[in-house]
Amino acid sequence: MKLLRTIALDPSDTFVFDAAAEPGEWAVPGTFRFWSDDPAALRGKARSAFRSGFLGLQSWGWSTLVQVVDVKDDDRDTVVDLLARRLVERLGAPDLIAARRAAEEEVNFAESLCSEPVGMLIAVHRMVESGEIRETFRTLRSRCGSQPHRAFSFLEVDDERSAEEIDLAGVFLGRESK
Repeated sequence: MKLLRTIALDPSDTFVFDAAAEPGEWAVPGTFRFWSDDPAALRGKARSAFRSGFLGLQSWGWSTLVQVVDVKDDDRDTVVDLLARRLVERLGAPDLIAARRAAEEEVNFAESLCSEPVGMLIAVHRMVESGEIRETFRTLRSRCGSQPHRAFSFLEVDDERSAEEIDLAGVFLGRESK
């Protein structure tokens, strides 16, 4: 049996989402978090979560990527119980029995995304089409094999200018001419 865990290849989720999931949390697609929202009215980080976030169950935060992992039956039960408790605590489900039924459905859906081999990364893209939320899931294969790698590198720069004052095109063109 396989389920999903959050993964962070770099710190970008902490910039993209209001609440970023911690790496290694149990995860589900979490689209239900947007059922009472008007997706067209979402802005900024909430819009990013709608478009590309998986829900981390421990933190209730978002992750851009999840990883397929092997689990035992006990782990699956733990995930369902955790989600059911969160549905009561965070979304006001009427009781644990009703919340557990909804959690079972969401975990079943997460499980259906795990047909890929263990270790495969999955990303989601959500959009509204004809008034309904549509999701597409894609797998990401590493070109580095099993070696760890970073999606991005960050460089700290001592420069007092604001982001609006920096001419990225000019910086790039300056590098090309050297």
